[in-house]
Amino acid sequence: MAELEKWYWSLKQHRVVGEGEEKAEDRLGPYATQAEAAQALDHVKERNEAWTTDPRFNDPDEEEDKEEADEPRVRFDGSPVEG
Repeated sequence: MAELEKWYWSLKQHRVVGEGEEKAEDRLGPYATQAEAAQALDHVKERNEAWTTDPRFNDPDEEEDKEEADEPRVRFDGSPVEG
């Protein structure tokens, strides 16, 4: 039995590609159809929105994290990190 064709969204080429056209680290998928692969970024956006609004994944210490982000960054030796 022949293997089903797989489709991917190329993060480098910004288009649908077949298997073997892009390195795994540079693609999203696999998807069963070209149309599904073309919607890959929409799927990512939907999942990200669901994750950020899901109370199971909200950090109760989020306010503390924001406060820490305002503090100056320093290296292990205590010297400041620019930028």
